[in-house]
Amino acid sequence: MTMLPLADVVDEYRMRTRDWEREAGILPFARTAGDTWSGWYVDARRGEPSYGDLGHWSVDGGDDLYPLGQGGWPLVDWLEEIAAALQEGRCLHRPDGMDGRHDWPVLTGSQGLTWIDPRDPRLFPDGMIKLGGTAAGVR
Repeated sequence: MTMLPLADVVDEYRMRTRDWEREAGILPFARTAGDTWSGWYVDARRGEPSYGDLGHWSVDGGDDLYPLGQGGWPLVDWLEEIAAALQEGRCLHRPDGMDGRHDWPVLTGSQGLTWIDPRDPRLFPDGMIKLGGTAAGVR
């Protein structure tokens, strides 16, 4: 996912609530890289049990709390898990006990930080560094 600049968050929110006629308070903050059809949101509807939780939105699929069937993942907990994963050089551990073992943090020269599947060597251009100490593309 790619975090949206603040101006894009405002535009995305207006498009959702006005053009798509979606419920107010579901605040998109990220999109799937290279895609405008899906991304992450935070539930900003005060008084709702899911207030502050992370969710996944898509144009054709609607809005679902993440991870599915788990009652949501508070945004603050998600951000803390990202920080821990980056510090420890590991994949994310989800609140449902699953881990994203196929999504590892990687530093790139041009994109900064991204998460990729380390099993696919085609995803590692020269100089990309998998956090956790393994340099990819460097022999």
